[in-house]
Amino acid sequence: MRAGSGVAAAALAAAAVTGCSGSGAPDGGATAPRHRAARPAAPGGLSLRRQVGQLLILSFHGTTAPAYVGDILRDGAAGGAILFRENVASPGQLRSLTGGLQRAGGRSVLVAADQEGGTVRVVDFAASAIGQAEQRTPAAAGAAARAAARDLRGDGINVNLAPVADVVDAPGSAVGGRAYPGGPAAVAARVAAAVRGASAGRGGATAKHFPGFGAGDQNTDRGPVTIARSADALRSDLVPFRAAVDAGVPLVMASHALYPALDPGRIASQSPAVLRGLLRGELRFRGAIVTDSIEARAVIRRSDVGTAAVRSVAAGADLVLMTGPGSFRLVFPRLLAEARRSVSFRARVSDAVEHVLALKRRLGLHPPG
Repeated sequence: MRAGSGVAAAALAAAAVTGCSGSGAPDGGATAPRHRAARPAAPGGLSLRRQVGQLLILSFHGTTAPAYVGDILRDGAAGGAILFRENVASPGQLRSLTGGLQRAGGRSVLVAADQEGGTVRVVDFAASAIGQAEQRTPAAAGAAARAAARDLRGDGINVNLAPVADVVDAPGSAVGGRAYPGGPAAVAARVAAAVRGASAGRGGATAKHFPGFGAGDQNTDRGPVTIARSADALRSDLVPFRAAVDAGVPLVMASHALYPALDPGRIASQSPAVLRGLLRGELRFRGAIVTDSIEARAVIRRSDVGTAAVRSVAAGADLVLMTGPGSFRLVFPRLLAEARRSVSFRARVSDAVEHVLALKRRLGLHPPG
C-alpha cells in the first residue's frame, strides 16, 4: 500500500538543496587533529551527500515527474524511483517518463515497480497476466519472470520488486494469493527459476519478504505484524531465499514484521541479527538489501520515517524504499546528518553504496556522477 503525502513540491525541492549543501564537521564538529590517517576513497568518488542519495528510492504523484524530482536526481540526492499505477498511462507515456528520469539522473537511476503478475501489476500492458499463485512449475515461473523483465525493461523499468518468496502453509496469509503454491522446496524451485528468468530478460529481480512473511495475517502497510514461529519453522521459510541467493538474485527485500525467535525487539528491516547475521552471514547474500515501504504502519508505529531509515541502514539495509512523496524531505537530511555525526554510520553508508553501485553496474546503468 502506498502512503499518501500532502507535502508541496516546493518544500521537497528546498529540502533537497538544504539537506545537500550543509557543511559541518562529522562526529560533533570536533577539531581535526594536525596529523590524521587518510580516509578510504569514497565509493565511486562520490561526496558524502551523494553517497547518502544513492541509498534512496523516491516516489511522486502523476504521469509526469514534477520538477523537484528532476532536481533531486540531478543533484545526486536520490538513486532511484518507484512507480505506481498512478504514474502509468500508456506505453509511450511510460517510456517518456522513465527516459526523463534517466536523463535527469545521468542514466544511473534505478526505476522500480511491483510487477508480481496477475492482479499485482503496476504496468497492465506488460507481462505477466498470470499471477504467481497460478505458476505451478519452475518453467512457468521462469517464463513469466523473463517476459515481465523484458517488457518492463523496454518501458524503462529496470527493477521488479518480485518474486514473492514467502511460503504459505496456512490459511489467512496476507500474501496467500500472491505466492507460489507448495511447500518450501516447491516454492524454492519456482523462485530460483524466476530469478534466472528475470536476469535473462535484463531485469533485476527482488526476492521478498525476508526472512519469510507467509505466516503474516495482514500487510505491514496496515499495522504491526508479529511472526511468532519457532526458529526451526523460520528455517524452513528461508529455503526459497537461499535458492534465490544461489540463483544470483540481485536484490532482497526485508520484511517489516517482528520475528521474536530471531530478534525479540526489532523488526526485520531494522535488525542486524536478521540482515547482517542471517542474510549476509548465513545465506552469504552479496547483493543489495532494500526495505519494504518505509512508511508502513508497522514502521511508523515505532518511529518517524527518518529515524526508521537510519535504523534500517545501520542494521544492514542498502536501499530505503519511500512510497510517500513527502518522505524524502524527512529521510535524506536525517541520514546525511547521521553520516556526518557518526564514523561507524558513515562506514555503513559507504558499504551500502558499494552494493548499490554493483547493482547499477549489473543492470547496465551508468555510474552516478
